[in-house]
Amino acid sequence: MTFSYFSLLALVLVLPRSFGHRQGTIGPVGDLVISNGEVSPDGFRRWAVLVNSQIDNTLIRGNKGDKFRINVVNELGNNTFEESTSIHWHGLFQKGTAWADGPAFVNQCPIVTGDSFLYSFDSANQAGTFWYHSHLTTQYCDGLRGPFIIYDPHDPHAHLYDIDDDSTSILTLSDWYDQPARLLGLPTGSNSTLINGLGRRTETPTHDLAVVKVKKGTRYRIRMINLGCEASFRFSIDNHTMTIIEVDGINHVPYTVDQIDIFSGQRYSFVLNANQKVGSYWIRANPSVGPRGYEGGINSAILRYKGADNAEPDTVAIPSKLPMNETQLVPLENPGAPGSPERGGVDVALNLAFNVTSGPTGGERFTINGVSFSPPTTPVLLQILSGAQDPKHLLPNGSIYSLPLNSTVEISMPGGVRNESHPFHLHGHTFDVVRSANSTVYNYKNPVRRDVVDTGHTDDNVTIRFTTDNPGPWFLHCHIDWHLEAGFAVVFAEATKKWNDTIHPTRMSSSSSRPGIILTSHIEDQWDQLCPKYNDTL
Repeated sequence: MTFSYFSLLALVLVLPRSFGHRQGTIGPVGDLVISNGEVSPDGFRRWAVLVNSQIDNTLIRGNKGDKFRINVVNELGNNTFEESTSIHWHGLFQKGTAWADGPAFVNQCPIVTGDSFLYSFDSANQAGTFWYHSHLTTQYCDGLRGPFIIYDPHDPHAHLYDIDDDSTSILTLSDWYDQPARLLGLPTGSNSTLINGLGRRTETPTHDLAVVKVKKGTRYRIRMINLGCEASFRFSIDNHTMTIIEVDGINHVPYTVDQIDIFSGQRYSFVLNANQKVGSYWIRANPSVGPRGYEGGINSAILRYKGADNAEPDTVAIPSKLPMNETQLVPLENPGAPGSPERGGVDVALNLAFNVTSGPTGGERFTINGVSFSPPTTPVLLQILSGAQDPKHLLPNGSIYSLPLNSTVEISMPGGVRNESHPFHLHGHTFDVVRSANSTVYNYKNPVRRDVVDTGHTDDNVTIRFTTDNPGPWFLHCHIDWHLEAGFAVVFAEATKKWNDTIHPTRMSSSSSRPGIILTSHIEDQWDQLCPKYNDTL
């Protein structure tokens, strides 16, 4: 039975600081109702997976230090799609709450249709631009995704901008397909690009586009998120520069560019100074695959100054003079990679060999060190909580890597598999990119810090470092969702002996930190019942 008790709490909640309102905003306490419905974001009507009756745009928001209580209610009922679900809160570390991280068959069993599950976790010291999405098969490609913003009342970059507004400052980019994702195999491009949930196709040149409204002389913090399943985007705004101040939830030293390449799962905050003449300007997001260019307004949105008419822009794209270079991004606080400033100067060094091969039933499978990840029937977290410790005894066999607590780790990843870029995401951590794609330089002093990195092309050897300070099972996987579905992943079992002491849901209090609010749901019982309920559907 589904339930929604949060409406009863609405009158007593203190919401995060208020800016402009974005339709469908919840948080830090609220319901995400997952259902099926018809949408036509680019002029082509199709069935999709909706979050609170829309795709891409339901915002979760809160303040730094907030405790989030997000109740996911599964009302899916179209068997063309996956009918179970699970939700990942991308970029949130989930310290002490790995059971709430979301990946199906790693951290939990899926939530079956007709059921609900309360995700309860702290934002702790994190603030910035995050997002949420389904982490079961390729479900998020059909619309189950959205922005997740944690505001910092003491943002060190606040003096650089005037507005950080829910209705103006959030910019989502995504690829959109005519068919349900599970029917597409390994696609080679979408049918359209959506910006804030709207886009065009060559067949729909008059369809509505997203409009970002600004006032001349005002500086805006724009929070850009690539919600896509496959495409990276080359992003620019005609006649304007962008000063990057945040990368994947981490503050960085201001860096001014006029073009940003953003891969699936990545986020950038930049300051946009509305300092041009009053008018309308094209916002451009050219995808790496799928229909390219801007004819008829495809791959586009509109930046419109107050006082401009409603006509579409007549501005023209010009070659970039200040393209973003990842190696120029420097963390604002505590720069420097862990370990010694030399190759292999860490406690644990792993070289991951990537390949693609034919699967046993046809189709392509990706492998890491010769093994293709196949979801186990019992989640990795539950296996270890039940007593298994040795990676040789954990399933899926060959895809679990044990990492000791409080160790420095270096991961090297080759580029060019299948002649494509592959954005790799690590759960539970950010990492320092000591060698970036398209570079042979190793930077240990002040490398970019993020949680998704492009592994580049054939001659690249992207290398990242992090410290194992967060016990739990953490996925490392390609964020092209069809590639993950085809096995392009491993799991790091971090500090397994600490799991029973730190991350079982029984360790979570059932009481909210907000005075007067008692959560009636028993998190332990809910989590323990996910697998039996899911297994009953098989």
